Parts: sequence; structure tokens; C-alpha cells
Amino acid sequence: MSSENLNGSLETSFFNTIATVQFGHSAGNSFPRDLLNRLTAEINALSRNETVSVIILQSEGNKVFCAGASFDELLEVKNEEQGTEFFSGFAHLLNAMRNCSKIIIGRVQGKAVGGGVGIIAACDYVLAAPESAVKLSELAIGIGPFVIEPAVSRKIGKTAMTRMTLAAHEWKSAEWALQNGLYSEIHSAAELDTAILNFAQKLSSYNPEALSEMKKIIWEGTETWESLLFERAAITGKLVLSDFAKSALLQFKK
Repeated sequence: MSSENLNGSLETSFFNTIATVQFGHSAGNSFPRDLLNRLTAEINALSRNETVSVIILQSEGNKVFCAGASFDELLEVKNEEQGTEFFSGFAHLLNAMRNCSKIIIGRVQGKAVGGGVGIIAACDYVLAAPESAVKLSELAIGIGPFVIEPAVSRKIGKTAMTRMTLAAHEWKSAEWALQNGLYSEIHSAAELDTAILNFAQKLSSYNPEALSEMKKIIWEGTETWESLLFERAAITGKLVLSDFAKSALLQFKK
């Protein structure tokens, strides 16, 4: 099944009990709110699908995994309510990923920024290419990685998250992401898909009930996210209205 419009594309394919979900957008695989909503709905649907045991989450192309939130939509935010609503899209997606009954494998073939890093952190196991550098650039545009911070800190710890956040101008290499726990494995671009398929097939051969119970254990202690992530969305929704943020977004867009 697939859906595509001006707000990006989303396609799900099935191989035995493995579902591969691919998102895409012409602006660096960034996320307008509509695409966030569609991906969230798809993750929720696959969570309920008894014929699926493993999900692979990936994006289009070979250069960029995800450029985060849509700058065009951020510039259109006119009030705190709209801002909170937009960033709640990431909150809904992260909660869908952690609540999903299936193990989610992330395929990261290129760079990731901001919300893209949060999505990677919400995957249960991530295989990446050596070119997959990461950056949390939010402070540079007048906001902060508030919604995704719990997911990123859970994976790499507060210290590494702080280093990423405060060095908002600095790319961290794929090797750094591997050493700090954001990535599980690194494979050459030529070997990445084979490695992912082999791992997914191995996982899908395990008892689905055991995988589902393991998923619950992996995400123990995150129950507060049901409210926390939306509180964080409100903080970001307010900050994005600042003169600093508006000016910085315009500069970045240029």
C-alpha cells in the first residue's frame, strides 16, 4: 500500500512477516505534519496486524535519512496552539513507535537532523551506513530538541545528548553514533540492505509473543511519555514564534 501527495510519500511493503515502511519528501525527507500523521497511523496499524512480526523503517534516496521538521510549516506557525499542534506530531509518532507491539528496525542510509535523530532513537535496533552523520541543530534555529530529547537521552545518555544539543552546529559521525548507542551496527552502503534483511529474517523466525513481551521490557519506564512529550511540544510551540526563531528559520531556508 502507498500514499503520495505534496506532503510526501509513504509506502508499506510486505515480505513474509516483515513489513517495510518507507517515507519520503523532496525536502530532505523532512516531515510536514500530514506525513507525521500518516506514518503514525501506519505504525499503529502494523502494531495491530497479527501477520506482521517485524517492521523495517526507512526513507527514500541514498543521501539523507531525515531532515526533521518541515521548515516551510514551521514558518507558517502563527500562534502557540498551532506550534504545539505541529510538534505534537512528533510526540504522537514517538509514542506510536514505543507502544508498537512489533520490533522496529531502523535503516539509516544517510544524514539525520533534529526530529530525524529522534525517530532513529525510537527504533529498537538500527543499522546504518558510514555516511550517516547526525546533528541536533535546534538551538541554532531558536528552539530545542525538547520533544525528542527523552528518546535520544534514553539511547545515548544525558551527557552525549547534551554534547549533541549544545554543539548545534556540529555533525557527529556514524562511528560516534555507534559508540554512543544510537546505532546498533554500521555496514557499507553496498551491504546495508542485505544486513538488514538478514537481521529482520532472523528476528521474524523467533516466537512473536516473545518478541512482543521483549518490546515491553525494552521500553519499561517510559510511561510518562504519554504526557511528557506533549508538554515538551508546548515549549517548542511557544519558542518557534520568537523573533529569533523566525529569523533563523528564514536564514536556514535560504
